[in-house]
Amino acid sequence: MLAVLDALRTEATDFVMLAPAEGPLAAAILKRGWELIPLRLRDATGQRLTRDAVMAHLLEVIAQSRADLVHANSLAMGRLTGAIAAQLKIPCTAHIRDILRLSRAAITDLNRNSQIVAVSQATRTFHVRQGLVEERSQVIHNGIDTDAFQPRAASGWLHQELGLPPRTLLVATIGQIGLRKGQDVLAAAARALPSEFADVHYLLIGERNSSKQENIDFDESLAGQFPAGRFHRLDVRDDVPQLLTEIDLLVHPARQEPFGRVLLEAAACGRAIVATDVGGTAEMLTHGESALLVPADDATALAATMGELLGNEALRHQLGAAARARIEADFTIDRAATQLRDVWMKQTSRRKP
Repeated sequence: MLAVLDALRTEATDFVMLAPAEGPLAAAILKRGWELIPLRLRDATGQRLTRDAVMAHLLEVIAQSRADLVHANSLAMGRLTGAIAAQLKIPCTAHIRDILRLSRAAITDLNRNSQIVAVSQATRTFHVRQGLVEERSQVIHNGIDTDAFQPRAASGWLHQELGLPPRTLLVATIGQIGLRKGQDVLAAAARALPSEFADVHYLLIGERNSSKQENIDFDESLAGQFPAGRFHRLDVRDDVPQLLTEIDLLVHPARQEPFGRVLLEAAACGRAIVATDVGGTAEMLTHGESALLVPADDATALAATMGELLGNEALRHQLGAAARARIEADFTIDRAATQLRDVWMKQTSRRKP
């Protein structure tokens, strides 16, 4: 969202951010010179505030902001803005970036917003089937900064960092670590590759955000599932645009994916991609043209497709070039920003006499 707002900085619009006073988000907001009104979600002891307390606080800080429109940037915040929309008396819009089952109460909250923006048609369709009002929901695909993420010649610095020979093939997967992202399927596929790919190395980039025990166990087991001596855990990186141009193949084995940011990033960098055909992925990438798509939870199919690309450098370049062209045509950050601005302008214009 910050990148979208960056693209709208020249517009006749002032942005006021409601966010926790500390942390990476607050730092990024202040670095851009935007006004930040602290949003308090926990009490002095660190305990999460009750829903009623959060809603009361939201009403207070939104009034302080003197906003003409409120946009909630997550499903959870969209529930809250929907719940207080009638008291605010200004338009409330909300982003849905997840595909997950919701309670009837959650759907009711979301439907009280003036407009819902879904990041993919798959996301919108899933929630409409749960009861989201179709007429007040629309799709705006995420966009990517094609200047920050662009094809570059590999320099070999990542091989040096990892202590690997320059011609070693690198396969990366990037994202939150957890069951939904399917890193275990990639590990199984890596073990299933034939011996001709015994020198391929695997990079896991990201961290686990879930505190559920099943995801903790999943996280701790991953290193032992990949081929011994060829697994590199790089945690969270702030040099992903540069890192993507050093790898040979991006694999995204997710079991569900509304509209993967890492797929946008890798495609913009002209990387060859193997991804599972789930959620909104096929809205971005076309099988056989700009990526190779495989069924979810199918390590055999994933291994065969990885082997096809790892053994064919020309095909990797062909798919990468097509992926970059697809992003430039339909998924730039400027396009996404313009579409979201139009939603906001339409909602605020309805209030004018």
